Amino acid sequence: MEGRGRLLVVQKTGWGKSFVYFIAAKLLREGGAGPALLISPLLSLMRNQIAAAQRMGVRAVTINSDNTDEWDAVEDQIRKDAVDILLISPERLANEAFVSNVLSVMASRVSMLVIDEAHCISDWGHDFRPDYRLIERILPNLPNVRLLGTTATANDRVMNDLREVLGPNIQVMRGELSRPSLLLQTLTLPSQAERLAWLAERLPEIDGSGIIYTLTIRDAELVTRWLQSRGFNVQEYTGQSENREKLEDTLLANRVKALVATTALGMGFDKLDLAFVIHYQTPQSVVHYYQQVGRAGRGLDAAYGVLLSGAEDLEITDFFIRSAFPTPSEVQQVIDALVQEADGMSESELLQAVNISQGRIRQTLKLLSLESPAPIAKTVVNRTIIWQLTAAKLSNSFWERAERLATIRHQEQGEMQEYVALDSGHMAFLIRALDGNPETAHQPDLRPLSETATEQMVRQAVDFLRRTSVPIEPRKQ
Repeated sequence: MEGRGRLLVVQKTGWGKSFVYFIAAKLLREGGAGPALLISPLLSLMRNQIAAAQRMGVRAVTINSDNTDEWDAVEDQIRKDAVDILLISPERLANEAFVSNVLSVMASRVSMLVIDEAHCISDWGHDFRPDYRLIERILPNLPNVRLLGTTATANDRVMNDLREVLGPNIQVMRGELSRPSLLLQTLTLPSQAERLAWLAERLPEIDGSGIIYTLTIRDAELVTRWLQSRGFNVQEYTGQSENREKLEDTLLANRVKALVATTALGMGFDKLDLAFVIHYQTPQSVVHYYQQVGRAGRGLDAAYGVLLSGAEDLEITDFFIRSAFPTPSEVQQVIDALVQEADGMSESELLQAVNISQGRIRQTLKLLSLESPAPIAKTVVNRTIIWQLTAAKLSNSFWERAERLATIRHQEQGEMQEYVALDSGHMAFLIRALDGNPETAHQPDLRPLSETATEQMVRQAVDFLRRTSVPIEPRKQ
C-alpha cells in the first residue's frame, strides 16, 4: 500500500494469501488508485478467486478462454473504470487483441500487478507455461505498479528464477511451512495391483473425502474404474474433463469419496475439510508435492497425506524431463522449413512439412518466439497465424538453459526418491527442501494407515488389470 516495491509472500497453503491482494486492491481503489491486474495459472483457481473477491466486496472480473461471450461486457466495464481487479491467465499476455484492446487501455492506471502461484514462473516441466516469461516484458509498460507475488513453495531454485523475471530487488516475506494437521506417510508398492488393492482396503478406514493424484490421465482413468468397480463413489478429474466445475462442487459438498485427479486439480482448490490426499505415484519435485498434499487438513485437526511409490514413477518423470524442451533436431527441422518459405508458414503447414507431432511443433514455436532476441516471429494473415524467421539467430544460452534445467529436474527427482525412502520425519524433510526451518515440523496424533494390502485383494486387482483395456478414442482429425 505504501509504495511501489516488489514483494514475494511465501506462506503455506490455506494461510490466506489471496486476502492480501484483495484487501490491498480494495483499499487502493478506495484511495483513488487504478485497478489491479492478477495473473493466475488455472481457470478453476480463477473461479475460486472471483467468488472470494465478491464475498469481500471486491469487483473482480476475468477474461479467459472459458468466457468468450463475456469479453465485450468485461472490456466495457474496464473502460468505465468499474473493475477493481482483472484476472487473466499468462497466455492472455501473448494475445495481441487482449494487449491492444485491454492491457494498453488500463496499463497507465494499473496500481498493482499480482502473480499468484508465482512458483509457476519457475515450473520448467513438461507442462510449463512459457508465457509467464512475458511478465518481464510487460513490467516496463506499467509505470505506477506495485508488484506482489504469492506462493506456498519457493526454495532457492525457485527464488533465483523469480529474481531473474521479477527483479533482483524483490523482498521476501516467508512464513512457517509446517502443516501440523497432516500425517505424512510414504509406502513403496511397486506394482499397480498392490497400490490398487491398498486403495480399496484403506479408503473405508478414512472418514471424509479427499483427492487421489496420478501422474497421467490414463492412470486417473484406471484408478477411477477400479475403485468404482469396488463400489466407491469416485470420479475422474483431468485436463480433458468437460465438467470440471461440477466435479469440484461434488467434492466440496462431500458427494463423492474422492476425485481421482491429475495436476489439473491443484492450485487454488480450497476445501477446508479435505480429509486426505493420496498420491498413486511419486510427483516430480518437492515443490509439486507440497502444493498438492497441502490441500488436505486445512480446517481439520488431522488429515492424511500418503505417497504410494510405484515401479513406473521414474519412467514417467523421466519422460516429463525429456519433453520439457524441444530437441535440437526438432528445432532445426522447424527452422529449416521456415528457411524454405520466405513468406512464412502456419502451424498446419509446418505439420505437413516436418516429422514432428503438433504438440511438439507448438511447443517449439512458443519457446523460440519467447527468446530475446527471438529467431522467429508471428504475424496474422487472413486470421491465420503465420510464423517467419527473423534476423536473430538462436542463442546458445537457449540450450545451456535447457541443460541446466534438466539437471535441476533430475536432482529434484532424486530428492523425491529420498523422501519416498523415509521412515519418519517427512514434514521436516519437506520444510528443509523448501529452505524453511525444519524444527517447526509437527504432526497430528493420528494412527498411520496399514502399509500392506491382503493377498486376496491384490489378486482381484491383478484380474482387473488383465481384463481392463483403456479405450483409445478415435480422433477428429
